[in-house]
Amino acid sequence: MRITSARLLRQPVLSLLAVALLMGALALPLGAQWESGKDVPYVPTPPDVVEAMLKLAEVKAGDFVIDLGCGDGRIVVMAAEKFGARARGVDFNPTRIKEAEENASKAGVTERVKFVQGDFFEADIHDASVVTLYLLPDVNLKLRPKLLKDLKNGSRIVSNSFDMGDWEPDKAADQDGRTLRLWIVTEKARDAYGKQ
Repeated sequence: MRITSARLLRQPVLSLLAVALLMGALALPLGAQWESGKDVPYVPTPPDVVEAMLKLAEVKAGDFVIDLGCGDGRIVVMAAEKFGARARGVDFNPTRIKEAEENASKAGVTERVKFVQGDFFEADIHDASVVTLYLLPDVNLKLRPKLLKDLKNGSRIVSNSFDMGDWEPDKAADQDGRTLRLWIVTEKARDAYGKQ
């Protein structure tokens, strides 16, 4: 059997392509659901990770928590139910917003939470003392200038699993194999990382 150089070149390329596709699939958590036209998949955060995120941000009764990409509202609901905070969730998917509203009703926290259908890049976050994220690294980087421009000094940002590029977190914690990161908004952070 004669093997041509073109055939030899095709084999490694196909193998690399197969490996790349497999690695991409493995990088997504189990249960991830890509929703057409959006920047991130819907991946529900386990309750113990939600609680660890809120504890890392030191959420308390006087806080206003905004969850960007809130999905079924579990972070917003727990912030109100277990930590006594007021909270708002933003998600583009009307089905997720409906689920979030139902979950808030079941938990008895509808008077302290609100859900908004919309684009989290356009969301009003000025009144947040805490912003929670479970987005991909490139999305976090796109959001970083908005977060630093719109949030007040002392506001906290907590992310499940993903970083903010060269902006090092003020604190980090591990929960169930995930790294949770916390940043505090300051003038120094605005000057260093507020531009895209």
